[in-house]
This record gives sequence, C-alpha cells and structure tokens, in this order.
Amino acid sequence: MNPHESYSDDYLQDILSSVKTIAMVGASPDKTKFSYGVLRVLHETGYDMIPVNPRPGLKEIRGLTVYSSLDKIDRPVDMVEVFRKPEDLLGIAEEAIAIGAKVLWGQIGVINYEAALLAEEAGLKVVMNRCPKIELFRPFWKPRLDLGI
Repeated sequence: MNPHESYSDDYLQDILSSVKTIAMVGASPDKTKFSYGVLRVLHETGYDMIPVNPRPGLKEIRGLTVYSSLDKIDRPVDMVEVFRKPEDLLGIAEEAIAIGAKVLWGQIGVINYEAALLAEEAGLKVVMNRCPKIELFRPFWKPRLDLGI
C-alpha cells in the first residue's frame, strides 16, 4: 500500500496540533469556494493563516494580507496547504522546501507522488488528498482550549 493512501490518526493529530502558521496556496476571496470555508474555519480555530494568491489587485481575504507567492511571505511558515491542480504540487513543494516549511498538505484531490517524495526527502511531513478542516473534527481531535476567541 502507498503510504499516502492512509495516514494514522497520530500522524495527522501531530501535524494539526504542532503547526501554528499555515500558508494556503490557492486561497480564494469567493465565499462560495471551498478554500474560503477552510481558511475561515482554520483561522477561527486559532491558526495564523496566510492566504497565497497571485491575482493582481487582491490584497486581503477575511482581513488577512494576501501574498502573491510563498517566497513573498514575511514570516516563518509551518505548513503549506495547497488548493491547486495536482500537477502544480511539485513546484509548490519546491517553494515550500525553499521557505523552510515543515509540512506540505495537498487538499482533497491534490495528489502528486513526485512532489511528496521530494518534500519528504527534504524533511517535510506530507499529507495529500485530505482536508485539515475535516481532520480537525475527527474523533481523535482535542480542541485547543488554550486559545482565546
């Protein structure tokens, strides 16, 4: 079995409880898009969310500064979450490695084994074809009660 077809609860819980800053590549300002809803929930849960979208003129999503690319972000990033086509994941993996991210997370449908291998060889944890918003509410998850609202 491919290691990217199944992830243990402990592996996912470790990632979601240890990361604090998440750059979302493919974040959308459109409230009807799935990426907007995921950004909203993760932000409201207490993660420091960084929307990444190269659209000219797009400055903010939900009051958060939008960056045109990962290398433009002005602070350390723990996790890069990807809402893009699977074939884009390899280039994004290279960028995630270059900025020192610890996790590369491909959203549901975002699967690229070459990107996963590259990221893992560089020391990143990798998750593909999963949604952190969904994983947060699985039975293993314990809420981060130490965070203010």
